[in-house]
Amino acid sequence: MWKCPKCGREFSRQDQDHYCVKPRDIDEYIAAQDEVLQPRLKEVRNLIRTAIPDAEERISWSMPTYWKGKNLIHFAASKKHLGLYPGDEAVAHFADELKDYDVSKGTIRFPYDAELPAELIQRIAGWCCEAYRKASSEMKERKRT
Repeated sequence: MWKCPKCGREFSRQDQDHYCVKPRDIDEYIAAQDEVLQPRLKEVRNLIRTAIPDAEERISWSMPTYWKGKNLIHFAASKKHLGLYPGDEAVAHFADELKDYDVSKGTIRFPYDAELPAELIQRIAGWCCEAYRKASSEMKERKRT
């Protein structure tokens, strides 16, 4: 067992990655990552910000998150890939375009050694925002009737 000297949590692996000190914002999250990964994280951040500029940036589930009435999309650094978390409906909607990537329910994994599909990431982020807007409008309409 390995015990983190900062938070005291115990892990089965030595130097287990975890967030015992939670970042306050996305800048702090990126700065805490391996220096080699920071440019890629900044790139994803900029892609999402461009796609949904009116979404609020925040940290949720210890990940950079874009919020607009609810969490729309997250991203995070992992050891072997950059994870994009748009939710299972978005992954299903873009399934044909994601066939070359490792995906699971609500998760897309972009390997660090491959170019990021910038346009696809922006379309996914935009789709998440639009899907929430539609669902929110439908819910408001149902409440009126």
